[in-house]
Amino acid sequence: MISTVIILFAGALFAGLIGSLTGLGGGVILVPLLTIGFGVDIRYAIGTSLISVIATSSGAASAYVKEGLLNIRIGMFLEIATTLGAIAGAAIAIFAPTHAIAVIFGLVLIYSAINSFQKSREVINTNDPNPIKQGWLTKLLKADGSYPTTSGIKFYKLQNLGGGFLMMSLAGILSGLLGIGSGALKVIAMDSIMKIPFKVSTTTSNFMIGVTAAASAGIYLSRGYIDPVLSMPVMVGVLIGSLVGAKLLLKSRTKSIRIIFAIVITLLAIEMIYNGITKNI
Repeated sequence: MISTVIILFAGALFAGLIGSLTGLGGGVILVPLLTIGFGVDIRYAIGTSLISVIATSSGAASAYVKEGLLNIRIGMFLEIATTLGAIAGAAIAIFAPTHAIAVIFGLVLIYSAINSFQKSREVINTNDPNPIKQGWLTKLLKADGSYPTTSGIKFYKLQNLGGGFLMMSLAGILSGLLGIGSGALKVIAMDSIMKIPFKVSTTTSNFMIGVTAAASAGIYLSRGYIDPVLSMPVMVGVLIGSLVGAKLLLKSRTKSIRIIFAIVITLLAIEMIYNGITKNI
């Protein structure tokens, strides 16, 4: 029993570290770890993952706020979409076949890996004579921002807020359905669609995933799919890992983070799809 707890803690520590660095939230590692490695029913694995995602968000986001990497305005606005989607996704998950959930999980991860290499515009010159046209809502939110880099402060402007909002709705549904915090799609929505710099996207994703996870975790809790014995070592491990990851992110290169992001979720995707198709989950 003690050895199992230690292994769970170590796995959660790694999940928190990677989740914090990439904005994934750690759920993409924890769900396969629990279902494939420990034979836990996927619904209990998702419930545990959602609790850990809340811990990741709390740990990493606090550090990112201090460093000035977060875009809190856009994060709070997009949470409207992800929270509503998370509640819907959690309701669907109660009745969906577990092997089907696993296959969907894998396909989402592969899509995320491919998109992680689509380099976004890291900096937008605010003195450009042909500035990017923004909608009235984007201007109303005043969500354009800046972030610190080794070469000084860099500025960026938001684009395609509507497209980002729709992607966030889908991210919320998948969060409730798969227990992943939907960090992968959140990063894609902000980085590829809204053209927010990758580091800002990952940190804002970490800030958002806790609220998204909390919305769907309530449904799993009411259904009895959150086990304290599983959740406690996982939550502690993820929290510590996320704090370490937050410190590492500040010194990491964007390209390195993208590579880590893609490799981790591709391996997990292949394993989850295989186990879903063979109905081992």
